Amino acid sequence: MNSQRPESLTYRGRDDPPYGSGFAARSFNNSSSTDIPHWVSTPPDIPGSRNLHWGERTPQYGPATPIAQGPSDESVQGGASGDQLNRFAGFGVGLASLFTENVLAHPCIVFRRQCQVNYHARNYHLVPFTAVSVMYNLTKTQGPKALWKGMGSTFVVQGVTLGTEGIISECTPLPRELSHKWNLKWIAGHLILKGLTCVVAMPFYSASLIETVQSEIIRDDPGILDCVKEGVGRLIGMGIPHSKRLFPLWALVFPTFLHGVLHYIVSSTIQKLVLLVLRRKSPQRQVTDGTEPIQNMLDAYFPELMATFAGNLCADVLLYPLETVLHRLYLQGTRTIIDNTDLGFEVLPINTQYEGLRDCINTIRKEEGTLGFYKGFGSIIVQYSLHAAVLQITKMIYSVMLQNAA
Repeated sequence: MNSQRPESLTYRGRDDPPYGSGFAARSFNNSSSTDIPHWVSTPPDIPGSRNLHWGERTPQYGPATPIAQGPSDESVQGGASGDQLNRFAGFGVGLASLFTENVLAHPCIVFRRQCQVNYHARNYHLVPFTAVSVMYNLTKTQGPKALWKGMGSTFVVQGVTLGTEGIISECTPLPRELSHKWNLKWIAGHLILKGLTCVVAMPFYSASLIETVQSEIIRDDPGILDCVKEGVGRLIGMGIPHSKRLFPLWALVFPTFLHGVLHYIVSSTIQKLVLLVLRRKSPQRQVTDGTEPIQNMLDAYFPELMATFAGNLCADVLLYPLETVLHRLYLQGTRTIIDNTDLGFEVLPINTQYEGLRDCINTIRKEEGTLGFYKGFGSIIVQYSLHAAVLQITKMIYSVMLQNAA
């Protein structure tokens, strides 16, 4: 039985003569048939195929062009190690800043609050030298725990604040962050969210304040969550009995809301301005081949830490008088006994009789003078000086490490 396959479809080997050997092979790119083997057909040039641009043509088979070699294994490993070092350095600088702000600065915060609520004090400690001297006396008399009390409650208050802000932002249309396309409505909602967060955390903040200013001599060792229990007890009117001079929480809502919003506005504004100035002053580093600008860890993270540092410093300094008034109102009627901040060897009771925010301001101005609003200001200078020193030392260490790694 003869095969029904047409002759034109039968297989021909490479050595067999091609069809139409008497005619010139057709080429779509006008190349001669002698340029390529007779058994290879050249496809037409289709714009967009094979990553060609319009007007380019398919490259012909010819001598191989040298291919640019990629980076060697040594350079890749060096870049990876440098990137890991930058990440480690960024984590280290951030951790050092967080540790200084919440741990090393805690003794300064404790002494500052004690000075703010001590209306008996004759020494205002407006400069850091007198503040450091009395802090040393307190530590010598009562032990190291005298200036580290209440640290756990401060972390609890920070957790309550973050959780409250997240819950309110999820349950309400108040924005937690501001996008680049902001308007007045978004800004107002964002500020209201910050103020409401401070108001909700107010009972727990007042309980933490009592733990930080209470004298170590008559103070029992509280648990970490005792400030939560005390805050809830003050909120519902139960718990440890207080005097009749205790302020109801509703009377402290407005000053607390005002302080929280103003502190956020001042700190955020200063932070944005400082960050803008630092980024304009620091030139971007170029890669050796000039391909694109890159920044190492110090250029990327350190300006943000410095901007946050400057924002918090300006906000704390500008709102220091209002903070002094708030602390006295929080503490009134709680039967708290604090250390004598004049010498550091005695204890004093807090028996104020303020009738409200305005009365507290007028009484401080009349009895203690204008500088009475700034009692303990020297401790805040020590606090931020210590913070700045730690940031600079950390920056110097990692700058040397990056130079050695390079």
